Amino acid sequence: MSDARTSAPERLRRRIVQRDSKGDGSFASVVSRIAHDSVRASPPIMPDGRWWRNLESNFYRRPEGFDLAMRDRWRVLATAAADIGIRTAGATAVGALAVPFGYHPLRLRNSFKHKDFYSDFVTRGDRDAFFKKPAHGVEIRRRRVKVHPLGDSGTVEDLSFKSPFEPLHPAQRARWQRRSHNRIARARYLRHDGPPRPTVAFIHGFFADPYWLNELVFALPEFYWAGCNVLLFTLPFHGKRQSRLSPFSGHGFFSGGVTALNEAFAQTVFDFRILLDFLLNSERAPEVGVTGISLGGYSSALIAAVEDRLAFSVPNVPVASLPDLVLEWEPLGTLMKTAMVAAGVSIKDLRQMTAVHSPLTWTPRLPRDRLMVIGGVGDRLAPPKHTRLLWDHWERCRIHWFPGSHVIHLDQGEYIGEMMHFMRDIDFLP
Repeated sequence: MSDARTSAPERLRRRIVQRDSKGDGSFASVVSRIAHDSVRASPPIMPDGRWWRNLESNFYRRPEGFDLAMRDRWRVLATAAADIGIRTAGATAVGALAVPFGYHPLRLRNSFKHKDFYSDFVTRGDRDAFFKKPAHGVEIRRRRVKVHPLGDSGTVEDLSFKSPFEPLHPAQRARWQRRSHNRIARARYLRHDGPPRPTVAFIHGFFADPYWLNELVFALPEFYWAGCNVLLFTLPFHGKRQSRLSPFSGHGFFSGGVTALNEAFAQTVFDFRILLDFLLNSERAPEVGVTGISLGGYSSALIAAVEDRLAFSVPNVPVASLPDLVLEWEPLGTLMKTAMVAAGVSIKDLRQMTAVHSPLTWTPRLPRDRLMVIGGVGDRLAPPKHTRLLWDHWERCRIHWFPGSHVIHLDQGEYIGEMMHFMRDIDFLP
């Protein structure tokens, strides 16, 4: 075995030993410790009762309020500046190429004719009726990838299957049938040789589906060399699942309007559960956990509200309320507010329409000690207040703050170490 192959697990071992040697649970940078202290001492921001009604209407304007030293504040502001630039570019693209299709006043008003259909699932508290469990026995096609990205003797496969998902609302079924590329679900699977291993499933963010990118973003070598198999799940309407004429990856996830957005999340959970069946039954993985970034963080939190077979869920820089997030993304926020006024729709109405797929609506089906949240102090694409909302909802489970933004994860090694320690605490790591 080469030095390159031995160095990764050795670095991991040293990181965990370093973390344990402190003995106080403080495997974090100065910024992260300050953030932890200030947030833990703060009152909850998650309201009681129906969050979509009781959360303040101007939540998107709420300041973050971290108590940071001057040096740390400048580090955070520097990374936040990069987020704002990317956010503005992304908001401009989505505003120009998605709002005209699905969110102009007439389409928005028409979408709300379906509000009672989706609200009924929430009113009845029947998540299983909306997030239908897929049938067993879906055929998974496997295609071996010739080059192993981590240089190991294990196997890399591209998995695909024809998704049997059918939208719950009849008005969306014809649209889903026309999206033939999206009907083929996809994932990349990195597995060790030998007996079954615990598997970590990763879910990418909006627009960020390339496998090579996620190998870097998620620090996959760390988890692979810790002894885990790895699955990279492709969200609906992303990557090879996008339509031929899609202007960018993920366009179809949001461009169909509010009703289609609800169904896109229903398909996300549905397709993921088929892969979970495959890992637990066909591959005989002893355990499977899930983590994701941004939109993938939202999805991993949502899956934890539906699926009790998971070993853990760790959303990373997650969104908690998509309607509130959109209002903060300028110039998209101004376009949406204008459309909402013209359609006679409030932010609380929009929250209620999408509450069926928000992780804030449902109690997680995993115990608190198997939940963890990671947030970036300087995040301006999925601001820290969203992480705090989810953390409050999850009864202030394990949390780690890093001194970076949505795209620049300063001290990433610190939170990877925290994740590893978390997985050791629940006896997930081999």
